[in-house]
Amino acid sequence: MEMRHLRYFVTVAEELSFSRAAERLHVSQPSLSSQIKKLEEELGVGLFDRSRRRIRLTDAGRLFLEQSQRLFADLERDVRAVRRVGRGEVGRLTLGFVPAAANDALPPLLRAFRRRFPDVELSMHEMNPGQLVDALHEKRIDAAFFYVPFEDPALEFATVLREPLVLVLPDEHPLAAEREVDVRALADEPFVLPAPYRGAGLREKIEELCQRSGFVPRVVQEAWLVQTAAGLTASGVGVTMVPASLQNLQRTGVVYKRVRGLPAEVELGVVWRRDEASAVLRSFLGVVEEARRDDARGVGVRVAGAQDLTLEGV
Repeated sequence: MEMRHLRYFVTVAEELSFSRAAERLHVSQPSLSSQIKKLEEELGVGLFDRSRRRIRLTDAGRLFLEQSQRLFADLERDVRAVRRVGRGEVGRLTLGFVPAAANDALPPLLRAFRRRFPDVELSMHEMNPGQLVDALHEKRIDAAFFYVPFEDPALEFATVLREPLVLVLPDEHPLAAEREVDVRALADEPFVLPAPYRGAGLREKIEELCQRSGFVPRVVQEAWLVQTAAGLTASGVGVTMVPASLQNLQRTGVVYKRVRGLPAEVELGVVWRRDEASAVLRSFLGVVEEARRDDARGVGVRVAGAQDLTLEGV
């Protein structure tokens, strides 16, 4: 018995006419009658009463019709479900992120993704950059948000947000009254900076910018959370630099200042495995790319980057 035999039977049962069923199925009436006869022989029971001018279903035929229709309905539902999985519309997406990503870039992306793909289950994990890289390699997360660029042949990334660094000072610091601070004025200041991790990132970017201005920052305390670094600055431990979006979090005891002579920006990126084939991840990266293009046109969420995401092989 093949699926086409069941479809032939259902069509004849719905039309109660071999000629009309043959027209719907685009087969000849003799061929259709022959296939139905073979099906009845295989089942060992008559499905149609042909003793009258208009054929009727037998009791066995009515039961077989119900079962066949249920089978086709289940099959259609399963096909739709499989196609949705293939399009990345259902499933589970596990994302990791550094806390700073939640200040600006991540919330609008997640809102946009949830609107587009409400049936995808999102799982979020806050980690430090080193833990995120490990989790990506170990396939415990599908993608991560942290500061880039960095070098890792197994991972791909795209910038989702560029923003300037701002200086964080204790509110009683001698430079707190200045409108903006020359980066060279910080040469003798103690710094609170994020802990370094392999590759590159926020710590490396700050050190690079300071070195361009002729000094190496004197790090007296490390804190992988930029929020913690700002808190330690409020305590007078030292000064720090953070992405400008951190100003969204009001914190007492500190002031934020623009830095003169610090033209470069830091980049927050979405990072994923080069060999990842997840359809759900592909859907998420598609939402990210749409947001980047909307931002370039001056509409949509605030996500910026110079290069388009490459989704081939994802």
